[in-house]
Amino acid sequence: MTAQPNQSYESIMQYDVVIIGAGPAGLMAAEVLGQSGRRVAVFDAMPSPARKFLRAGIGGLNLTHSEPFDAFLGRFGDRAAVLAPSLRTFGPQHLRDWAASLGVETFVGSSGRVFPTDFKAAPLLRAWLRRLGGLGVHLFTHHRWQGWDETGAHRFLTPTGEIRVTAPAAILAVGGASWPRLGSDGTWTEALNGLPLAPFRPANCGFDVEWSPHFRQRFAGAPVKAVGLEFGDRKLKGEFVITDTGIEGSAVYALSAPLRDAIENHGQAVLRLDLKPDWSTEKLAAALARPQGSRSLANHLERQAGLKGVAAGLAREGLPPASLTDAASLKAVPLVLKSPRPLAEAISTAGGLRFDAVDENLMLVSRPGIFAAGEMLDWEAPTGGYLLTACFATGHAAGQAAGRWLNKRPCR
Repeated sequence: MTAQPNQSYESIMQYDVVIIGAGPAGLMAAEVLGQSGRRVAVFDAMPSPARKFLRAGIGGLNLTHSEPFDAFLGRFGDRAAVLAPSLRTFGPQHLRDWAASLGVETFVGSSGRVFPTDFKAAPLLRAWLRRLGGLGVHLFTHHRWQGWDETGAHRFLTPTGEIRVTAPAAILAVGGASWPRLGSDGTWTEALNGLPLAPFRPANCGFDVEWSPHFRQRFAGAPVKAVGLEFGDRKLKGEFVITDTGIEGSAVYALSAPLRDAIENHGQAVLRLDLKPDWSTEKLAAALARPQGSRSLANHLERQAGLKGVAAGLAREGLPPASLTDAASLKAVPLVLKSPRPLAEAISTAGGLRFDAVDENLMLVSRPGIFAAGEMLDWEAPTGGYLLTACFATGHAAGQAAGRWLNKRPCR
């Protein structure tokens, strides 16, 4: 499947479905429809397809997660029920089987996350594009969707000007608003003005903290390993990184939705850090109660509790001096988060096209024959393979639904 910027647009008029967006959701919809014999054209604003997908694979493509399905579904919070049909039809195991059908084997890591055996996204994408090409799917790059004209034709801005394309059905898979340099800039909301849209908000994001100058200068860029994090009724153990502006990393991302919501509602969020999560309060208290002698407080904390470096620095940032040897305080160090990082830095977004804008088949209520899939819909999930799986699943569901809709459509 290769980009065809110079193909005659008269031939596009003969397609059954146009798909707008060449990310995982759009390409999966194209595969479903191509396999059923439909004539499919995929349009994307960027120079090449699936750029955000490839970027996600730089550190190792976390394709999905191996936990039991009910637990997996629960990661989608209050959107679990509406996403359940798509995820049951094309869930984690289906995704692994699909990758295997492309010649890409996967394995389960120690955390339950699922990766390709070579950890890379590019080989999988290349094999996928070859399959789509074999199905007759055509890809048009440098085509930015501008909405519809008064006749219902799709408007695309291209390097040579605007063109208009019609087809009986269409699938919108235009992404969210994070990582705009890769194509997900959220500008499509202008074309859907008048439909129910939830404001975009950062998800799986870092947060700003007002570090002291000394802490920032010494520890910006330092990893914080094996700490406990608590916010509200959520507790977990994990890792994060100190940044010049605050914190980011997998453990923070897992709590980003409630932290963000608390900041929106109250102006800040207080995250509690357990600096010795594997020690009971009693064990830590007994260790700290040993005589300090002539040692400095820093040496005492390091020798008796193993607290040093960035962990000791976090204790000093969050606690008054009198509490630095208090076990209960060290197991609940407050970290005041002031704001989430901007949308452009977030891994993903919450918000987008609300689910009351689509029916149970992901078709726009106000525009029969137009379907929506992927991150443009109003849902969010933590990192760990959940985001990608739901994009694939909703793309698969939209492709199937568009095929059914075309089958019911009277011949013209």
